[in-house]
Amino acid sequence: MSVPSEKAKRYDRQLRLWGDHGQGCLEDAHICLINASATGTEILKNLVLPGIGAFTIVDSNKVRESDLGSNFFVTANAVGKFRAEVAVELLVELNTEVRGNFIEDSVESLLDSNPNFFDTFTLVVATDIPESTLLKLSQALWKASTLLLVAWSYGLLGYIRISFPQHEVIEAHPDNSHNDLRLDCPFPSLVTYMDQIDLDNCDNTAHGNVPYLAVLYKYIKKWKDAHNGEMPRTYKEKKELKSVIEDGIRKNEDGVPLDEDNFQEAMTNLNGIIVPTQISSVVQQIFDNPCCDHISPDSSDFWLLARAVREFVTNDGCGRLPLRGSIPDMTSSSDLYISLQRAYQSKAREDLESVSDHLGQLLVSLNKPSNSIPENTIKLFCRNAAFIRVLRYRSIETELHSPNVDELRRNLDNPDSDIVYYVLLRAAAQYYSIFKYYPGGKRGPIEADVLQMKTSVANLLQQWGLPMYSVRDDHITEFCRYGGGEIHSIAAYIGGVAAQEVIKIITKQYVPLNNTYIYNAASCTSMTVEL
Repeated sequence: MSVPSEKAKRYDRQLRLWGDHGQGCLEDAHICLINASATGTEILKNLVLPGIGAFTIVDSNKVRESDLGSNFFVTANAVGKFRAEVAVELLVELNTEVRGNFIEDSVESLLDSNPNFFDTFTLVVATDIPESTLLKLSQALWKASTLLLVAWSYGLLGYIRISFPQHEVIEAHPDNSHNDLRLDCPFPSLVTYMDQIDLDNCDNTAHGNVPYLAVLYKYIKKWKDAHNGEMPRTYKEKKELKSVIEDGIRKNEDGVPLDEDNFQEAMTNLNGIIVPTQISSVVQQIFDNPCCDHISPDSSDFWLLARAVREFVTNDGCGRLPLRGSIPDMTSSSDLYISLQRAYQSKAREDLESVSDHLGQLLVSLNKPSNSIPENTIKLFCRNAAFIRVLRYRSIETELHSPNVDELRRNLDNPDSDIVYYVLLRAAAQYYSIFKYYPGGKRGPIEADVLQMKTSVANLLQQWGLPMYSVRDDHITEFCRYGGGEIHSIAAYIGGVAAQEVIKIITKQYVPLNNTYIYNAASCTSMTVEL
């Protein structure tokens, strides 16, 4: 028995979530954080702990006394020192395997002196950044296809925005997915396996140990023979088939049904098993995407693999994706279960080899080595082909100049929607561009700031063609009381959510949000909206 390494022990729980390959992606990543605010350091904390490779903090600010109440990664004796240096020193203590760097300079200065500075990072996280600077930064990163995540905690509110032209997901890990078992269109080796089982003439012990997939196969075949080759589709038909399966349970001499768990499993799993084997509209859209048609040497591995799988579907797969090759656990004798498992695994290997052949031919046509994409990557793609996803984001520049007004209007029609806080945050950003502080951010009465904030909100709504009553006065007044300050508990929450999205993006596992997330701590509600 092999002894797990120290690394495996340290990262045991997360390795179960995203595997060795996902952990490798994290360890290869270099994250840039703009401004070591409370929110920014909380995001990094949640990336340092699971073992991000390296991070660099860009921050020209020095630690102030006001930082001490919200930022856990600065100390009282650090007041007056550069915040980036102090934060790096404390963050790397959390995980000695992670490399931390800092640059005591502003984003504006770096963009002016070295416009390509941020292009080298895996991902850039921006916090506490003025709208004008954000626009300039986002334009540069969009052009370089470098992913940008913007995070903001503002009083009792939280905001996250992801900006990237296109993000591909191989392992979506859907919560609700059906097993790929193909009982509606069995492949030859599965038919051979099923034909060896005589469900009607075996003894009671064998009858109760036949895998429920074989039970369903036999009864579905009888159903199709009696219904012109059609599978049961309606609720009534499925109920009728379940009744027929139930009648197939053997009885003892007294007429009492035997405890045949395999038949019970067959009835329980019937609805999920008889789902038609077909390509989802989401995957078909990927196959129809111009990126899948117009392959070039610059195409990413994702699109090369998608093209190879499409070729397989068209030429070898009879319109179906590569078989996943896994089966669920079930009541069965060991020999029957293992033989069934081998049938599925053998077919999956055949499909994998076929996809690999198509991929190799494609790579050669592009003057690339036929083995330039590792076999494990091909296998991973084939196994998850039904769940691949492509997200296309709107740029921040587009949003700022032309937001999704229809989505805003639809949400503002709901008086309880948290979209109102998006409007307030946008208005606050414009307020800051004029006065260089956020509404309510100066000591003293806030009435004058409330009036000015109402004007900013009204201007925004008028610009978007939305009714003035969409944002209530009490919302504006309460918002001004926040004064633009960070509350640590809110910063910590947003830090956790943002770090989770970063990990999804880096590992290309799970589906990240698209594209804006708003959190309202006062009501403990949140929403995701495409703006």
